[in-house]
Amino acid sequence: MKMILPASISATPNGTTRPQVRIVIVGHVDHGKSTLVGRLLHETKSLPEGKLEMLKSVSARRGMPFEWSFLLDALQTERDQGITIDTTQIRFRTGSRDIVLIDAPGHAEFLRNMITGASQADGAVLIIDALEGVRDQTRRHGYLLHLLGVKQVAVVVNKMDRVDFSADRFNEISDEISAHLTDLGMTPTAVIPISARDGDGVAERTPRTRWYQGPTVVEALDALEPARPLEELALRLPVQAIYKFDDRRIVAGRIESGHLAAGDEIVIMPAGKIAKIKTVESWPLTPVQGKQGAGRSVGITLDRELFVERGDVISHTGASPRDTRRLRARIFWLHDKPLANGEQILVRLGTRESRATVVRIEKAVDPGELSSIENESIAKNHVGEIDISLAQPIAADPYSDNPRTGRLVIEVAGRIAGGGLVLSVDAGQRAVPIDIVPVESALRPDERSARYRHNGAVVWLTGLPGSGKSTLARALERRLFGNGGSPILLDGDTLRAGLNGDLGFSAADRTENIRRLAEVATHLARNGHIAIVAAVSPSREDRAAARRIADAAFREVYVATPAEVCESRDPKGHYAKARAGALQAFTGIGNDYQPPASSELTIDTSARSVSDAADEIERMLAKTGILFDELVDLAANI
Repeated sequence: MKMILPASISATPNGTTRPQVRIVIVGHVDHGKSTLVGRLLHETKSLPEGKLEMLKSVSARRGMPFEWSFLLDALQTERDQGITIDTTQIRFRTGSRDIVLIDAPGHAEFLRNMITGASQADGAVLIIDALEGVRDQTRRHGYLLHLLGVKQVAVVVNKMDRVDFSADRFNEISDEISAHLTDLGMTPTAVIPISARDGDGVAERTPRTRWYQGPTVVEALDALEPARPLEELALRLPVQAIYKFDDRRIVAGRIESGHLAAGDEIVIMPAGKIAKIKTVESWPLTPVQGKQGAGRSVGITLDRELFVERGDVISHTGASPRDTRRLRARIFWLHDKPLANGEQILVRLGTRESRATVVRIEKAVDPGELSSIENESIAKNHVGEIDISLAQPIAADPYSDNPRTGRLVIEVAGRIAGGGLVLSVDAGQRAVPIDIVPVESALRPDERSARYRHNGAVVWLTGLPGSGKSTLARALERRLFGNGGSPILLDGDTLRAGLNGDLGFSAADRTENIRRLAEVATHLARNGHIAIVAAVSPSREDRAAARRIADAAFREVYVATPAEVCESRDPKGHYAKARAGALQAFTGIGNDYQPPASSELTIDTSARSVSDAADEIERMLAKTGILFDELVDLAANI
């Protein structure tokens, strides 16, 4: 990333009195973004001394006319290609603002870089060529700004000299782009006719646009509202590390927003533990007096002994982030493999990381085509909104409330695969009636996992009647119990004889049967047990609902025994010859069974022994973070 700093402006973010506004400039390739930025630097007297003369001299030696875009296209490869491929931050001043202008690429293949730039912006400048007018990529850029939550957009109609400064042409473009942006929920703050090359409308009005009464580009930038200063937001101190010095335990991290001081009452999320700050320390471990604000790295000691770990978030009581296991996020996907429903991922938010499951995909969009696609997956370089279920609770804020704690990164197989903005927490959770007060166990999940050497899980075995689900479930239960774990078998038929005895076999009753199974299994999993569910569960939609209930604890095992083999067994898989047509007779579900489109594991019990199949389930549970390594090693040696 390149950065041009005017000689008169410090590299520090901002002074104490002038507001800072971050603005991304976007537009179709060759519509003149770099030319406008270069002209802005000149008109606001923000160029380092001698820079303009040096570039003019270089242009003359090369035998080519000087272009304002040369101020930004400093890399030789960019000049040779004639396009801007970097995202450049440029600082300059207007009458009342410190402007950080983010020049994002306009070429289609660099849309990913554009999103990286725009996601940091308080507002945007959208540039349009007066001769070419509103192009498809212009609409795409407007849509991407909408996706990224940018509300303030100033539109610049450049190269008015190419249309003889025609007011009619300007009004035509203004009406078209204003309607498009308004449909996206963004009202342009201004639409400005300019010639960036000649300077018309950039910092001063000229006779060639006497018919235009609105602001210049500099005036429009001066009117954009800055984001709230980070120090004015609620305190957020993600814990990076805990150090032990003499008799002090020092909790260290960087203040992302807000401020703190000794004596403040704080809450440590997501556990909700409350304490007071005893001292604020700085290196080399000397107490600091007064408030410490956003951007400062500090260490604090507390007035009581509490368990604090990396990834916790410290805030003031009464203004804490939400603790949640569910997030909705708008992400940009970078991985070659599309992101699909049910995908296992690693989510990083601040200093916390957690394994997670994608439980829902919505609004998957191809930025290059502006078209929504099937919500089953998000392809590489596409944008989408997803619901994420976390294996551990996490403290988070929506991006609109706090941009510092509202960003996340997604990893797959140790590589960054995507990133985006937190739109909301507790996405998709059902509301609990106000007179219902759930009571949690006195034991924490980590206490149970320390004893059982595994995390809680719902292992959902689905398949045709007679496929061997119950036989395999019993073998797995015996295996896990023998290794010191805490498995609990929930057989579909067994529960139909008791808890679900009031249900029949209509579509609605089958759905309710699966819902109850999922709720019971999830309760067990959240209390550290491995609930092994053996149920035909023929409907793919019902199983998806069970996955949403169990969140990241859900592991689906498809017992894919062929139908002809199932028909030769009795319905509980004891390998006895059954009459032909038994599948249809058994609750009438033989023909309408919907196999999983994607499951954590597929097993055919006709092609392997029960012991081998149980081994494979154990390996899957270890690979997906349920079984601890030592439990797997123990199983391998038995």
